Amino acid sequence: MAATDNNREQETVMRDEATDESMSSQLGRRRLLRSTAWMSAAVATGTGSWVIPGRTAHAAEPIRVGIATDLTGAIGFAGNSDLNVAKMCADIINKGGGLLGRPVQLYVEDTASNEAVAVGNVRKLIQRDHVDVVLGGITSSMRNAIKGPIVSRGHTLYIYPQLYEGQECEEYIYCTGPTPAQQCDDLIPWLIAHGGKRFALPSANYIWPHLLNAYARKSVEKHGGEVIFEEYYPLDQIDYGATVNRIMSDKVDVVFNTVIPPGVGPFFKQLYEAGFLKRGGRLCCVYYDENDLNINASHEIEGLASCLDYFRAVDALDPASARIQQMYDGMFAGNKYLMAAGSAATGMYRGMMLWAAAVKEAGRLDRDAVAHALDHAKIAEGPGGPAEMVPGKRHCRMRMYIATAKNGQFQIEAKSNGLVDPQEC
Repeated sequence: MAATDNNREQETVMRDEATDESMSSQLGRRRLLRSTAWMSAAVATGTGSWVIPGRTAHAAEPIRVGIATDLTGAIGFAGNSDLNVAKMCADIINKGGGLLGRPVQLYVEDTASNEAVAVGNVRKLIQRDHVDVVLGGITSSMRNAIKGPIVSRGHTLYIYPQLYEGQECEEYIYCTGPTPAQQCDDLIPWLIAHGGKRFALPSANYIWPHLLNAYARKSVEKHGGEVIFEEYYPLDQIDYGATVNRIMSDKVDVVFNTVIPPGVGPFFKQLYEAGFLKRGGRLCCVYYDENDLNINASHEIEGLASCLDYFRAVDALDPASARIQQMYDGMFAGNKYLMAAGSAATGMYRGMMLWAAAVKEAGRLDRDAVAHALDHAKIAEGPGGPAEMVPGKRHCRMRMYIATAKNGQFQIEAKSNGLVDPQEC
């Protein structure tokens, strides 16, 4: 039966794509019909959707927010963290009276760490659920796969919450995670001062590592360091013997890593067993957050440096961050998915709250009106501190922190002076 249902659903998607040119008028008619239906019955959201309960008390139809994230697959731990934060933000918004006198309702699709699966699932958010905005995507390859169905063909606003390589300047796409400038400009000099000048750049072979490494290389050389080698490997590679041997024989001081799961765990373990840390080497991985600290035994990554917009240790420095973290822990007590920055959870918080501020200012949900307001939206607090969109750039200013892993936890080594500019678009 499930296979039959899937075939029917695929046929529906194919028919919808064939009628793309008339989608806009269809959406208007469907939204009107959906509004009428809501008054008499609960909304049928379909398999895979997550609906906030308790909406029958509201007379107005909810505002539909699409969440497209990796709930399964190699980076499912990150997607589940993102979803939890989206739920928390929806709860905050609704307890505050909602938006435009209407509650916010989440519709969720699993992008499954698989671009081919993701495209079909994201189309459901646009063509079946008619969401007003989509937030999500973790890897850059995922963003590139789903942005067309959302923005170009779906005529819907898209907010990408993950740290990434920059250079996403397409209209109606707003980025709320850190960029290379925000992660590298202070971190690289710190690494040279606290690790050494000889860098290796072992990397997964896709767009984020390539562009981040290009930025990092310029920064290393600008500050008197040297890149000994830069290599790229298949995403599923787990044997790094040759790379480890080269790091050791070439006397590399700092391993600026962009290998991702599933390969990063074996890579760090093999480096440790070769004696890299024992001889004073420094690991660095700018996406590493508290969710990633469990990939290896703590002694295998002792001293690893990361640079993100939030770590749990920030709570001691920023009362607002502490309140938000306590709220998350209260809503998801015992949950193994932490609110963490490298997995895009903090970018999800900023994305949801900046979008909510934009909707309030616009006074309507029209994409152009909300985009105009989002262009200069600000929030006074969030995980890591306040944030604001850079007008005309569709990227976000935020505080940044350098932290190192000590006995299985991050400790803050340095923080930015004020909000750091993304230097994009």
